Amino acid sequence: MSELQDFQKRVISNAAHVKGLSVGDKAPDFSLPNAIGKNVSLTEMLKSGIVIIKFYRGEWCPICNLDLREVQKNLAEIKSYGASFLAISPQSPDNALTAKEKNSLDYEVLSDADQKMIKAYKLQFDPGDDYHGRRDLTLLNGDGSKTLPVPATFIINTDQTIEAAHVEANYTERMGVAEILGALKVLTDRA
Repeated sequence: MSELQDFQKRVISNAAHVKGLSVGDKAPDFSLPNAIGKNVSLTEMLKSGIVIIKFYRGEWCPICNLDLREVQKNLAEIKSYGASFLAISPQSPDNALTAKEKNSLDYEVLSDADQKMIKAYKLQFDPGDDYHGRRDLTLLNGDGSKTLPVPATFIINTDQTIEAAHVEANYTERMGVAEILGALKVLTDRA
């Protein structure tokens, strides 16, 4: 096993206890600043339809950026189900703006700088001392903490019920667009 693979294995191991919220749970409401500092509320967004939330580590994360761009490529199809999409990271609104611009995103990128929602969705973890030696999260996170969210995706129905959830300690594995679209199809067929 290479040094990098060993390092990745330790980070994944540090996140293995994080399970996040589950299908059937009520999604905690929030009002978080977007990339230009305007607050976005979950309950307000739900008035227009289903909301998909993707928690990601930050604009510095290449895997996160690939994931966010993949959603952007398929945003029209997601919207065709009457759904909205947003991404949340522990970074400041300035870094949310960087992520939005760098990836040419047409959806909301929100800042959970104090990580209250990351905690409420039960996603927060400390990646460990060897991680901190490689990347100074205190400079990247809005609150100066050394914690990250486990990458997660939640599909939330208009009554605030979580209809689909993907929480994975292995940060390279994400709920893909095909899974999101499949869940949206099931929800709209059921309605």
